[in-house]
Amino acid sequence: MTLTLVKAWAMARRRLEAAAVDGPVIDARLLLEAAAGASRTDIVTDPHRELTAAQEQALEDYVARREAREPVSHILGRRGFWKIMLKVTPDVLTPRPDTESILDVALGEFAEDDAFSVLDLGVGSGAILLAILAERPHATGLGVDISEAALEVARENAAVLGLAARAVLEHGRWTDGLPGDHYDLVVSNPPYIATAEIETLEPEVRDHEPRLALDGGPDGLDAYRLLAPEILRVLKPGGRFAVEIGASQKAPVESLFRSAGAQGVRTVRDLADRDRVVAGFKKALGK
Repeated sequence: MTLTLVKAWAMARRRLEAAAVDGPVIDARLLLEAAAGASRTDIVTDPHRELTAAQEQALEDYVARREAREPVSHILGRRGFWKIMLKVTPDVLTPRPDTESILDVALGEFAEDDAFSVLDLGVGSGAILLAILAERPHATGLGVDISEAALEVARENAAVLGLAARAVLEHGRWTDGLPGDHYDLVVSNPPYIATAEIETLEPEVRDHEPRLALDGGPDGLDAYRLLAPEILRVLKPGGRFAVEIGASQKAPVESLFRSAGAQGVRTVRDLADRDRVVAGFKKALGK
């Protein structure tokens, strides 16, 4: 029996529900759109459109991979973040809505016409850095990552988005070799999952995300111990920072930044009302 768009959506949804996939309705629609070359509007306005045999096979392949808990971003090779679309591979973290809280903080510090420099530590796919540059046309940025494979993804994303001229992407370990008092804004989504907790994560994360981008050491705080003083070192006087944290890490991360000399340290909650971003600034000269 030939599948129509509406029947294909229902079939995919039922299979993903049976596989205990989180968000089966949305995932089924995304997979159907990709397999059938359809839009959300097509599914609503032309629900009885029939899929070709090739489209049915593509959908079957996609759904089977999702039933095995492969992330949709890996199946489709892309993920939307903020207002941009990014290439995603198993070499980078899948950008998540939680991380957009960094954008809320960072963009609130700089007007649209401001010219400023951004440093993204652990740049991954380029999500944070490129979203900032897309919103602030006079900003320039440096993204650093220890993974060459991740940097290749970020470079491709920068090129596709037309941002390569304003985004330098370099291999390195955090701030090693970077000058002090140099950046107006530093952002980071470092690894913050405690090592022992990684095996308890959802299969989509545990089995498909790069361990290097997840493992924050025995208590999840290894990266912050290194980053707090280094972020304060590389920031210009008066410069801002915003780093993502785990939901239970507000107190220790705030303490690390205050001990490093940060001013105005605060924690911003995400749309799910969880602690998500620790932000603050470096003391300005003469103050």
